[in-house]
Amino acid sequence: MRIVLTGLRAWLVQRASAIYLLLFILFFIGHFLFDPPRDFGAWRDWVAQPWIGVAILSAFVALLLHAWVGLRDVMPDYIHPVGPRTPAPALLRATTSADRLWKAQQPARIPRGHRARRAPERRTNT
Repeated sequence: MRIVLTGLRAWLVQRASAIYLLLFILFFIGHFLFDPPRDFGAWRDWVAQPWIGVAILSAFVALLLHAWVGLRDVMPDYIHPVGPRTPAPALLRATTSADRLWKAQQPARIPRGHRARRAPERRTNT
């Protein structure tokens, strides 16, 4: 199944992704202003919460969709010669595909349920 983003559908995807990204950024700024994590362990535990993970993944998908629709629609306006104009969409598609693959492996890198280890305290002999 292929989803075609043209016309009104592309316009709606562009606007919806922009609104979601704005709300996501405001939420993150508000959270870090009013309840900043004390250390890396607290930050990691906060990010490891399922609903935060879904929000981050949704923001990444919204960012990719927003970039894809925006750049795809702007490219014909600014790339006039046929030579560079032909491979430009394929290059854009390859770049966004690489970004998707990179993001797909990110959740595996965040250890769930583990607290950050503290460095052992050093004793001084006086």
